[in-house]
Amino acid sequence: MKHVIIGTAGHIDHGKTTLIRALTGRNTDRLKEEQERGISIELGFTYFDLPSGKRAGIIDVPGHERFIKNMLAGVVGIDIVLLVIAADEGVMPQTREHLAILDLLGIEKGFIVLTKSDLVDEDWLELVKEDVRDQVRGSFLENAPIIPVSSTKKTGLDKVTELIDKLTLELEDRETDDMPRLPIDRVFTIAGFGTVVTGTLLSGVLNVGDEVQVFPGNKMGKIRSLQVHERDVDSAYAGQRVAINIAGLKKDEIHRGDVIAPKDSMKGTWMLDVKIKLIKDTNRTIENRTRLRLYIGTKEVLCRIVLLDKEVLNPGEEAYAQLRLEEEVVAKRGDRFIVRFYSPMFTIGGGVILEPNPTKKKRFDEKAIRELKIKEAGQTIDVIESIILDNSKTFPTVKEISVLTAMLEDKVKEYVEKLAKDNRVVVFPLTKDLHVIHIDYFNRLKDDIIKELETFHTKYPLRTGISKEEIRSKFLMNIKPRVGERFIDLLIEEGILEQNKENIHIKGFKVIYNDEQLEIKDRLISIFQEYKFLPPKKEEVFNQLDYKNDQVEEIINSMINNGEIIRLGEDIYIYKAIYEEALKLLKEYTMDKGSITVAEYRDILNTNRRVAIALLEHFDQLKITKRDGDKRMLMKN
Repeated sequence: MKHVIIGTAGHIDHGKTTLIRALTGRNTDRLKEEQERGISIELGFTYFDLPSGKRAGIIDVPGHERFIKNMLAGVVGIDIVLLVIAADEGVMPQTREHLAILDLLGIEKGFIVLTKSDLVDEDWLELVKEDVRDQVRGSFLENAPIIPVSSTKKTGLDKVTELIDKLTLELEDRETDDMPRLPIDRVFTIAGFGTVVTGTLLSGVLNVGDEVQVFPGNKMGKIRSLQVHERDVDSAYAGQRVAINIAGLKKDEIHRGDVIAPKDSMKGTWMLDVKIKLIKDTNRTIENRTRLRLYIGTKEVLCRIVLLDKEVLNPGEEAYAQLRLEEEVVAKRGDRFIVRFYSPMFTIGGGVILEPNPTKKKRFDEKAIRELKIKEAGQTIDVIESIILDNSKTFPTVKEISVLTAMLEDKVKEYVEKLAKDNRVVVFPLTKDLHVIHIDYFNRLKDDIIKELETFHTKYPLRTGISKEEIRSKFLMNIKPRVGERFIDLLIEEGILEQNKENIHIKGFKVIYNDEQLEIKDRLISIFQEYKFLPPKKEEVFNQLDYKNDQVEEIINSMINNGEIIRLGEDIYIYKAIYEEALKLLKEYTMDKGSITVAEYRDILNTNRRVAIALLEHFDQLKITKRDGDKRMLMKN
């Protein structure tokens, strides 16, 4: 079922509240001061049934310039706007400002209601119509109907209702299958119930019992009950005015401007990348670093604007910009916003959010501006691809991308799978998480690793490669170890790299010794075998060979890299065959006796305590043995 929100706009005392009362039979001015002064200060809410049977919510916004921020909080989520103009006064300053705001917010449906038409004659009414038509030229109401009414004499009201009903047929259905978001416009308490918040549900569905979070921040609550149009419901749908009774949160923990959404579904931000437009009729410009008041959703926050592609933004012009906020907010790509000057306060422009969680950008950066153009004009799949590219360094999960985009995880997963099928991204399925990076970043990282290995092979031709852990820690240090390992494994699976024990090398690389190097290697093996369980120090080895120390050192390092020599400690190196014999003796003794001490192991090997300890600690690290006091026991497989 289609859910509709109707909103009013217009100058103070032009009869917005009276019109709503005539249409619905209800007074939206609930404050005593409003009723005494005859002006709307806060937002008013009610509903009425259309001839088609649809029930429409109505939002009455204040018309006074002092309460523009309240008006801005009310127009969020409006589907159809009634621009109310008093026939006896015509277009006034707040009429123009409200119209400019509605235009900037991207509202497309609406019409003009000339109230108090019974107070003027036909000739005057025609003159007002002509003036109104001239004033709305170029706006979304340029070709909209103009309906004269009298709220007191009940004339023209049927036409208003019929036109609203007709326009509802042209509205697109709200995204009920998207992530639910409700910007809060009121917070209060009800005795016996607790904290209640109200707002327009922009997307998705909220259900009684849902766990929700108040963004920005980490305050959690649970939906105890829901009301739509003063009736208790089990579920509320996008496009409805909703009152939520939240359990677990106090009134002073929630404020107008906060957003209700599922737990961990959004990410707070102190910056927003935007496309901004300056009102053409203003006589002011925006310079870089100008301080502004930002209105997004139902929130007002101060910010400074960084113009990314212009020195100065002139009336009627558009620009890419980054808003640096003085307070944290949450937002979604495509959200509309309004900006007003910090002082004096008046509306100067507005626009659309292109990236709700950006990194800091430099001015006139061509790459950054190109990416913003993609996010402005691209389809959702292109935007998700761009966000994956921006965040590839951290190998984000589908869940993390859904938070950055404020989209449901299942929807993001669908787009990621399409991108993977088109070879635009690379996915890494690990347990329940699906990590993803852009193909450009994958290739760049792959090329960097290959270049590193080529340099290593040139410098150390006698070593099989670089350890897997060293590659991971150098190139993949910003991500979880298992994800980094999976990346390297993928390069191996694709035949780009090969693994020799713990070392990684370029496919096809082989260690080749020349005759002299083979001779040195054979002599080293003989020396290590001769010393057996009392391995020589490097200096002792150097003294026994008639070769340069650096030549011998390189062969030793090559043999360590190839796994032919095991390095146990600072200066303890043991030949692999001797090491394996030492391990065999350890297992035989321990299986017979149940445990072994350092002294017992030293005597079995006929070595010294230093070597015995180094071997046992090495076996501990490999989880072959387990220390218990001064004894070691074999670990159970």
